[in-house]
Amino acid sequence: MNIFIAGANGGIGRQAVEQALKAGHRVTALVRNPAKLQLMHPNLKIITGDIMLFESFADEMKGQQIVLSALGVSGGLFSDKPTTLYSQGNANLLKAMEQHGVKRIICISASALEISPVIPWYVRLVARYVIQKLLKHMYADLRRMEIIIKESSADWTIIRPPQLNNKPLTGNYRTAVNRFLKNCLQVSRADVSHYMVSNLINKEIYQATVEIAY
Repeated sequence: MNIFIAGANGGIGRQAVEQALKAGHRVTALVRNPAKLQLMHPNLKIITGDIMLFESFADEMKGQQIVLSALGVSGGLFSDKPTTLYSQGNANLLKAMEQHGVKRIICISASALEISPVIPWYVRLVARYVIQKLLKHMYADLRRMEIIIKESSADWTIIRPPQLNNKPLTGNYRTAVNRFLKNCLQVSRADVSHYMVSNLINKEIYQATVEIAY
């Protein structure tokens, strides 16, 4: 398939690029700094653009079949700042998709947006009183993003991973569609990418939110 990947320099995005190419797909990777994506492949096209500037990438959506949105802000728990990267970035993607007749999008959100009743009580406390507080700006924009995605006419899937790590790909993880996943605590970026690439046209997760963890 022809896959457009936004956030291709990030942890999940880079893994998605590599795994999609390995699976035989043709990938268009959107990056702000192409020097940071040191990959060469006959099926890879790297384009320089800014997800916040619609005109910088919209024409590249022509001929695409699916969009993988792995947008993410840099920093960590103690560097949260107001952002519109998730909401405006994905709104721009949806606009470009509509312009060129692309229907399918898979995007990354976060499990802690909603406090799951099926994770340990102490994790619920940390999620509510630590993570949601320290990352209040990021989560606010993720909520705006989810509303925009869900109100669109696209065939969307929103993936909500928990704490991410950089451990190797296993292909061995659990998922829950439109419900909370018990003990949804941790997963690698490689395995989140694996799920995305393995479910490009899985209609069972169209218009669905998916939790994923080990």
